[in-house]
Amino acid sequence: MGGKVNAVPGHNFRLILRLTLFTLFGVAFVAQTAASAQGPPPPPPPPPPGSAVSAAVTADNAAAAADDAPVKFEIADIHPSPPRRYSEFDGAFLVNGRYIMRQATLADLIETAYGLKDTTYVHGGPSWLEWDRWDVIAKVPPGTTQGSAKKMLQSLLKDRFGLVAHNGDGPMYVLTLAHGQASPALKPSSGTEEGTCKFDPATPGAQLPAGMSTPDRCHNVTMEQFAEILPTQANAYLQKPMVDRTGLKGTYDFELHWTGLGRLQSAGADGITVFDAVEKQLGLKITLGTAPGPVFLVDSMNKTPTPNSPDLAKIMPPMPPATFDVATIKPSTPDERQNARIDRNAVVVHNLPLMVLIAFAWDMNENDKQEIVGAPKWLATANFDVDAKVASESVVEGGNTVRGAPPISIEDLRDMIKQLLIDRFEMKIHTEDVPQDVYALVAANPKMTKADPAERTRCMQGPGPDGKDPRLDRPIMNMLYTCQNVTMEQAGQLFPTFAGYYLHYPAVDKTGLKGGWDFTLSWSSGDHMPVNAGPGAADSQGAAAGDPNGAVSFYDAVSKELGLKMVKEKRPEPVLVIDHMDDQPTPN
Repeated sequence: MGGKVNAVPGHNFRLILRLTLFTLFGVAFVAQTAASAQGPPPPPPPPPPGSAVSAAVTADNAAAAADDAPVKFEIADIHPSPPRRYSEFDGAFLVNGRYIMRQATLADLIETAYGLKDTTYVHGGPSWLEWDRWDVIAKVPPGTTQGSAKKMLQSLLKDRFGLVAHNGDGPMYVLTLAHGQASPALKPSSGTEEGTCKFDPATPGAQLPAGMSTPDRCHNVTMEQFAEILPTQANAYLQKPMVDRTGLKGTYDFELHWTGLGRLQSAGADGITVFDAVEKQLGLKITLGTAPGPVFLVDSMNKTPTPNSPDLAKIMPPMPPATFDVATIKPSTPDERQNARIDRNAVVVHNLPLMVLIAFAWDMNENDKQEIVGAPKWLATANFDVDAKVASESVVEGGNTVRGAPPISIEDLRDMIKQLLIDRFEMKIHTEDVPQDVYALVAANPKMTKADPAERTRCMQGPGPDGKDPRLDRPIMNMLYTCQNVTMEQAGQLFPTFAGYYLHYPAVDKTGLKGGWDFTLSWSSGDHMPVNAGPGAADSQGAAAGDPNGAVSFYDAVSKELGLKMVKEKRPEPVLVIDHMDDQPTPN
């Protein structure tokens, strides 16, 4: 499959756990937004044009260019990734003589191999470049660096996938920071230290404007720096790179208050978007446009790689399973803060129900109460602490510098937690197919746009190229996805990944519509809907009851915005059956 907590019905703990571990945030789950529970959070925006493609991106890459650096893997195993409910690129890791990437699209592999900052800088190529996912495990010699491994990956892409590409220029959608209608309200700075913008608590006793965030305080910052910083601090609003077109020179001191996108609905009339805040408080304006930038142009590429070597198992035997060296499990204290984080080789989980860990380990949607059969009731209420140390041979060598990911493979971590729970709670389990409520997509009055078949197949959170964001005017409809060149079969696969509260399994395509389609879909997350409007309350056509405050269910959005119907039906789906599980772990 191709393809971010409040105490509300249907919040997606498993997704939040995965995201927390994957991004090393280490924050309490209760602090996450309900919008995040409906789908992956928007990724940090790519850098402004001009900084995307590297000639010799890092010193590591420069060292890899030395004459004595190997340019090819000794051998590599490439195979399709197993299906995941929420697919994320997991890599690139140097572990125990292997270079490992899992759940990687070909765009991910290109980005990694050529030192690009983001897959948005991979232009051209076939439409499926961001759809199919692959696991790549390659054997590397001792002392291999990330830089030299990237050069080997370049060779693999050329030899096994037939990649033909070159550096060039291409149009990039960018946000422009420019003068507004009023004169800029910025105070020139007299500071000499390095410019920064950071969130600071309000001065003790001070009152923030109603509905606004704590202030973003900027000191000794140029407008060019501000244009780079703001998208990282307001990335729910600003999901494209920003360039400075103000023409203002020098450095400035200022504060900026805005309301987070997820809080706009609750703030009501007191809320203010980052766009309005920049214009009203700073006298500047943010607009969407295009700008030329250096990109990596794919001329051609094969959809499938050449076959693995018949000597693969002999030359590169499978690695032993990743393990914990030691792990302690104990009941949580009632007042303990909920937390999950990775500290180098330590995995720390505090005050979470075992159901959270089970959902993460077995890749399940805990919104679906039927996905586990035989689960004891205490799984959802008995909270535990887990403090575990990962075995040294399972930790990434030299840390993992790719996308700020943790030094442990999330796929490995999933298996380690699964085995830990089985061993310590003496779980006896099996899987079987059980009839489940699923949905079929049926064409009623299709309103989508026929796609250019050359466009990249993908869906992303946030507005499309026109920049129109209906969430700003109707924050109750807090979910927004834009899809490009997606078939109806692919749409059915994608819908549960960003509307997991409403859909627990892929929707079956019965529309009869051929080819790819472009569309934007906006709806209200589960916590914005009436309590009785969850998945179990949908009528026979799949449409949940509306809300007087203007909330729109995913089912209704599909009907009204896409002209499709979602019809409920029964279909056998795999479930996890717990035959036995102790309510306390074995002694530490």
